[in-house]
Amino acid sequence: MIPDFLVEPIVRKALEEDLGRAGDVTGGLLRADESLHAQFVARAGGVIAGLQAARIAASLVDSRLVFHKLVSDGARIAPRTAIAEIEGPASSVLTAERTALNFLTHLSGVATLTRAFVDAVAGTNAKIAATRKTLPGLRIVQKAAVIAGGGTPHRYGLDDAILIKDNHIAACGSVGEALRRAKDAAGHMRVVEVEVDSLAQLDEALPHAPHAILLDNFSLDDLRMAVSRAGGKAILEASGGVSLATVRAIAETGVDIVSVGALTHSAPALDIGLDAV
Repeated sequence: MIPDFLVEPIVRKALEEDLGRAGDVTGGLLRADESLHAQFVARAGGVIAGLQAARIAASLVDSRLVFHKLVSDGARIAPRTAIAEIEGPASSVLTAERTALNFLTHLSGVATLTRAFVDAVAGTNAKIAATRKTLPGLRIVQKAAVIAGGGTPHRYGLDDAILIKDNHIAACGSVGEALRRAKDAAGHMRVVEVEVDSLAQLDEALPHAPHAILLDNFSLDDLRMAVSRAGGKAILEASGGVSLATVRAIAETGVDIVSVGALTHSAPALDIGLDAV
């Protein structure tokens, strides 16, 4: 699990956005001695993620709130499953409700979509990876949701690994020159990956022994040819317009990784609500 101190600033910012200048003015209708016991209930089946953020939202609003998870991140649940409980002063429960639900619905949606892709390639050697196409400010929790769904996070940021993209190649002049510069700049602990958009660029990259090669928008026939030509000398990652309808065929070409930007930038929310009990 991500340490709370890394997630707390994200949740705090969300609460600040919701509470604005005057706080929860509707909550003032409730007396201080009124309490509420409620459950977060999934209206649809899926994979749960975001319980940590929901718990932190409750604790930041009011330390008296008791948050108890009934399942763990990564759990596959059926419709009408209670996933967590919250209890305490009613005004505080309701103040925390929307922020907690925003994290739960979005991150569970990411985990659910990731699991659908992972299931689609079951039985192949391919792993499903996220990308840096994340919503601003939410990357660390979105990546955690991808992991909860059975995927791999790929890079967390620009400081994580060297990934030479098409515009780097254009600026350097060629795939070979870009890789030479990367190898000169990288220490022995730094991974180097290069994106190629043709078999010719793949052939140019292989003698430089990059750790990984990203095959961008290759046809299925070219992916199979790339796997044959690489001969296991580099990790091969397929990317570009991957969907649930196409991912199985891509994985069956023999690539090692299939990266899917939609996991984080286009995942539909999982329907979750808060019900008083």
